[in-house]
Amino acid sequence: MFYKDKKVVVTGGGGMIGTHYIKELLNRGAKVRTHTHNRPLNVVDDKIEVLENLNLEKLDDCMKLVDGADYVVHAAGKICHPSDVPTDFQIAVSQITLVSNLMESSYKSNVKGFVDINSSTGYPDRRYPITEDEYWDDEPYISYYGYGWSRRYREKIMEHCSHFSDMKIGIARGTAMFGPYDNFNPKNCHVIPALINRVLKNENPFVVWGSPDVVRDFLYVKDVVNGALLVLEKGESMRPYNLGYGSTITIGEIVDTILKVTGKNPKVEWDNSKPTTIPFRACSTDRISKELGFQPQYTFEEGIRETIEWYKNNE
Repeated sequence: MFYKDKKVVVTGGGGMIGTHYIKELLNRGAKVRTHTHNRPLNVVDDKIEVLENLNLEKLDDCMKLVDGADYVVHAAGKICHPSDVPTDFQIAVSQITLVSNLMESSYKSNVKGFVDINSSTGYPDRRYPITEDEYWDDEPYISYYGYGWSRRYREKIMEHCSHFSDMKIGIARGTAMFGPYDNFNPKNCHVIPALINRVLKNENPFVVWGSPDVVRDFLYVKDVVNGALLVLEKGESMRPYNLGYGSTITIGEIVDTILKVTGKNPKVEWDNSKPTTIPFRACSTDRISKELGFQPQYTFEEGIRETIEWYKNNE
């Protein structure tokens, strides 16, 4: 009942995470306000208040969006193809600008609480499930260096705000995520939608970049949204919580799962000459599990099945 009748702003309402935030918040009885910018909303409902054509890189637009809100749920941000992350400056700058404007406008509008899903790219390179307390122990992995530091700085912006504001600030450090309404544009999509897209186009041989042994922690988007809303509701302000599945999966296992669900059987070839980012990334979920009681509700295969069904019905 925490969100019932509360005025909740969702930034980036046209994106994957924003779309699922809106759906879940409506299910919980919240009064949702969101905005459009570069793309339309995926959810049409008379209960949603929509402000058209707001650019959150402008402080005045942020002020319009959050005015009168009880809570702000941040899901806006530009998409960057993984191969561009090591060299992209503008994505990092945009991320910082958005958070800065939203924190300032939320503070000035007397918002009660704010939650952000930050990125695990800010973590240093560790070949085990890394804990929240290790975030600042070393530099981010070299492939994530600039982007990872921008992600770290967004938490410093929140910390700055916490020094003079009573606003509750929830920090969820997300692992890799996927699901319906994901970006399937082959020019800038991430690994799972790229693989699904190519498998359904019957590529054979099916050539996959990198090694099948690359390790990731993927969390289905519906679990991501439930976990982040839990952090805002029950978490401690400015205490970061890793938001992941809690166990790892290899890229090879991801490919096998997609082939199983689609019923496809191409010849799979691995191209180790192609660039990949970090070879191992896993985050400990002990804190969010033990302190807040978070447990994923979807297996990886269940999430993949729902994602593929959505894509087949909406491509």
